[in-house]
Amino acid sequence: MNITSDRKFPKAKSSSFTLVELLVVISIIGLLAGLGLPAINGAIQAGKKAEVSAMAESIKTAVNAFYAEYSAYPSNTSGKTDKGFLDLMTTTNSTGTSAQNTRGIAFLEVPPKFTNGVGGNGDLGLVTPKGFYSKMSNFSLAIDTSGSGVLTNVVGSSNYVVPSSVAVWVVDPKNSNKPVGTFK
Repeated sequence: MNITSDRKFPKAKSSSFTLVELLVVISIIGLLAGLGLPAINGAIQAGKKAEVSAMAESIKTAVNAFYAEYSAYPSNTSGKTDKGFLDLMTTTNSTGTSAQNTRGIAFLEVPPKFTNGVGGNGDLGLVTPKGFYSKMSNFSLAIDTSGSGVLTNVVGSSNYVVPSSVAVWVVDPKNSNKPVGTFK
């Protein structure tokens, strides 16, 4: 007994992707990557700003610790975190170049990315890490030596009044009137 049917069954579908399906998948992946890259870049920049702000806060804390130890602020005529400032705040050699730090206390530990120390290019001292600016730059440092407890700092064309005895900052790379550091 033979059973036959006039019904035609479709061929079994191949388990591979068609060209159209592959192009759709590739297009979706490209679209998602295109939307994600600006968000990733923004997160990287925000991380760099947070890192610079944290270092500025560490510098401020070190200057205040210096004051607590010696009852005087470190002299800093340049207003920058130059090599002299770095030597003064990080040295443990009481007979070295830092005559102010006679007890040889290291007030500040600086990760290598915040120093350049490149021979031939000059040692800038304590600087912003690579990638924050196109060129490394020192932090600006203001110290209230008069004891008023208020600092007025100029960043670009903006004045900032800071109720503090120490302020440390760099100029925001995206906005030249905005500081990144220990005051907003």
